[in-house]
Amino acid sequence: MEFRCIADSLSSCLAGWAGDCLAIGLFSADEAGPVHPVRATLESALGASLWPSLERRRFLAKPGECVSFERLGEAPQTLILVGLGGAADCDLAVVQQAAAVAARAAAASGASHLGLALPVEGLEAGLAARAMAEAVRLGLYDDQRFKGEPQPKPQPDRVSLIGLPAAAAGALASVDATCAGVELARQLVAAPPNVATPQHLADTAAAIAAAHGLDLKVLERADCEALGMGAYLGVAQGSDLPPKFIHLIYRPEGVASRRVALVGKGLTFDSGGYNLKTAGSQIEMMKYDMGGSAAVLGAARAIGQLRPAGVEVHVIVASCENMISGGAVHPGDIVTASNGKTIEINNTDAEGRLTLADALVYACRLEPDAIVDLATLTGACVIALGEEMAGLWSNHDQLAQALVDAGRSGGEDLWRMPLRPSYKKGLKSSYADLKNTGPRPGGSITAALFLQDFVTKGLPWAHLDIAGTVWSDKGRGVDPAGATGFGVRTLVQWVCGGAPLKADT
Repeated sequence: MEFRCIADSLSSCLAGWAGDCLAIGLFSADEAGPVHPVRATLESALGASLWPSLERRRFLAKPGECVSFERLGEAPQTLILVGLGGAADCDLAVVQQAAAVAARAAAASGASHLGLALPVEGLEAGLAARAMAEAVRLGLYDDQRFKGEPQPKPQPDRVSLIGLPAAAAGALASVDATCAGVELARQLVAAPPNVATPQHLADTAAAIAAAHGLDLKVLERADCEALGMGAYLGVAQGSDLPPKFIHLIYRPEGVASRRVALVGKGLTFDSGGYNLKTAGSQIEMMKYDMGGSAAVLGAARAIGQLRPAGVEVHVIVASCENMISGGAVHPGDIVTASNGKTIEINNTDAEGRLTLADALVYACRLEPDAIVDLATLTGACVIALGEEMAGLWSNHDQLAQALVDAGRSGGEDLWRMPLRPSYKKGLKSSYADLKNTGPRPGGSITAALFLQDFVTKGLPWAHLDIAGTVWSDKGRGVDPAGATGFGVRTLVQWVCGGAPLKADT
């Protein structure tokens, strides 16, 4: 799919748009204020009868609303109006949603060349261009890999972003790489657990390394035993599939002024272990418990293509299954992590934090400037924040704000949550250094506090709980139903646009 920016005005496009489909963003009417120029232009070109027609179709230009007109014998043949809501509330998220909705309507019409005219005054032109292009491509994503008879849906070959200066086209350079990373993450999360095994994640990392010149280490079970990874291997021991500890490294040309580590939870299937997931727990969906690993691998694929200067990136995944067998860990077992801390397993279904414990210790030993981990970690985070934003915990204010800003720029919302020290008493064990779960209240906070125990004191670290955002049953925003690839855009924006961190105050 080819994207370009053209500075033509909407009125000139309505008079003679060369493409077969034109989508126009429309703000909702505000009787107390002046008529927006887009409405005036439409009325001038199409006549005042347009508004009664829209009223009959109950189109109020609310965000996400869309109406299409087929204009036989005229150009453009298909006219799409997409709602933006109130002009005062228009931001990148609204623009992204509108672009995705318009793209789906254009694809349904069979259009090959879509003109997308969204009024983005007040937004930085490059950011708006990138947001629209990413939304179009990701909004048209259609995964048919496991269909017996795939029937790919038609998509436009060309998309022109109307009303944006030619200089904004420079921001489109990252679109292909970022979207390819999101698509890879979606494919990994959506794949069934008999396909997306620990070995499959290792093979995916190898393919990224080969295609984009990254370095790769895959630690086998014996390697992990030698490093004392008792928490990770304790989770892995119930499965017939061997664990794979993946370490993928992007090295820039020249000197690296930053070194960062991205750690992703990689449970390719989570049965819950002996604390078996029961009816209503969505056990059949536990293939997406490796959404954190999908995000960091997708980010690695994008970073490898973009090749940002001055930053070295370490991507780490402790991948395994959490299964039941005669060799699986019991509730009540005590394991020892690679930093020497002992953990009483009072719930085998809180396994992700055990694998992350050893992954975080490994990451800290690389002496990075910052660590960010992503995990589908707790149902408590879903209850707290729902399915449209991920929880963020961090010991460093600048890192936390940088991630929030990167997420907003990429269309992914993060909400910072507290690391309340007093809650850590809920992890106290009578027999080990700590338990792997605390009381039910504040469960996502105690999970983050558990992880913090495996991060070197003073090292900037952030934890993203993406349990609610990794999957969408009905689709939302730019994401069709299914795997969302959440986290990739945030990580890519943060890695490629970040600056060295200052000491936290």
